[in-house]
Amino acid sequence: MNNVAAFLGQQGKYTEAEAMQRQTLQLRETVLGKDHPDTLTSMNNVAAFLGQQGKYTEAEAMQRQTLQLRETVLGNDHPSTLTSMNNLAKSLGQQGKYAEAEAIQRQTLQLRETVLGRTTQTRSPA
Repeated sequence: MNNVAAFLGQQGKYTEAEAMQRQTLQLRETVLGKDHPDTLTSMNNVAAFLGQQGKYTEAEAMQRQTLQLRETVLGNDHPSTLTSMNNLAKSLGQQGKYAEAEAIQRQTLQLRETVLGRTTQTRSPA
């Protein structure tokens, strides 16, 4: 289901992708639990599809929830946590909350350099 949602998103079918990803999220919460890393990935993906539809406030709320859970489950310096930080900053920027977005991006950069090294090239998904 997750892969089908990603494929729908690649085609620009964001509403369908969001619906499929929400089903994936619900199944993962039921089977794996709310704190499982795969469940958190689904939360992140739902937020991304929300952002792609211009639902920035809803995307921000889900990104904040995902970030909080990833910090608790994976730790502050885990690459997936850093991806969530980046995605939250993107959601904030899309709403014109530039000061907060910049602060989070700077913190993310600092942590990435500490964790992954200064010369490591990283690319975070939306």
